[in-house]
Amino acid sequence: MADITPQMVKDLREMTGAGMGDCKKALVDANGDMKEAIEILRKKGAASAAKRATKEAKEGIITTKTSDNYHSACIVEVNCETDFVARNEEFVKYVETVKNAYFENDVNSLEELMKVKVGNDTIEGLHNEILAKFSENIGIRRFEKITTNNGYIVDYIHAGSKLAVLLEFEGATEITEKAKSLSRDIAMQIAAMNPRFVDRNYVSQETLDKEKEIYTQLAISEGKKPEIAERIAQGKLDKFFGEFCLVEQAFVKEPNKIVADVIAEISKELGKDVKVKSFRRYFLGESTEE
Repeated sequence: MADITPQMVKDLREMTGAGMGDCKKALVDANGDMKEAIEILRKKGAASAAKRATKEAKEGIITTKTSDNYHSACIVEVNCETDFVARNEEFVKYVETVKNAYFENDVNSLEELMKVKVGNDTIEGLHNEILAKFSENIGIRRFEKITTNNGYIVDYIHAGSKLAVLLEFEGATEITEKAKSLSRDIAMQIAAMNPRFVDRNYVSQETLDKEKEIYTQLAISEGKKPEIAERIAQGKLDKFFGEFCLVEQAFVKEPNKIVADVIAEISKELGKDVKVKSFRRYFLGESTEE
């Protein structure tokens, strides 16, 4: 039986970030072999994750990355339980590694992402390592990648990394600094105003019928005649478009404009007819159910 010294425990703690008690037990189980002790701690992190899985993980980081030519981008959310861990340098580094690995590899599921090689390790190995360092439920919650052949993509991360946006345009594949700045202003608009649709063409007929029915019934219940209620409902539908359709929203930075006006400015700057094709808005811990 190897003699486990306090210095060995201290060294293992510095290498892994695990608790002193866990480090000592791992060294005992590994008979003093530092490399094996590290593996024991990593496996312990994976094993104990199941016990922590019932705890809510609503803190964490949302991060994005775009290619140098703005033709591809990704957005990733990694959760933990406390803001203390979310701000920890090791956790932040882990999230960056996950983001870069996802961006650089053709991955379609969490299982595939976990198998991605990072140096001599894998994302799964690094994940187990981060679990061993913190007694929290930590998980890669969601991720998406966008690639375009006839447009460009910009990103925006709100201060604190708890809200982020990817915004895809079509119609121009190269952008100027001014166009990029205006495009990011629109991404910031999405972060602030949370639109549901790009424009009214993206709103399903089912949604429109449902909204109109609600507005009509509400007007009738207030004593309006059916034909009057119908006109009132149509007017409220126009307000619905103005609230939930991105291009019809009042522009936050200049309320006398709407977002469509800013898109027109981008088109003029680039000399091409540019349109918003899609966007992704991630808010930390939000429900992903429709």
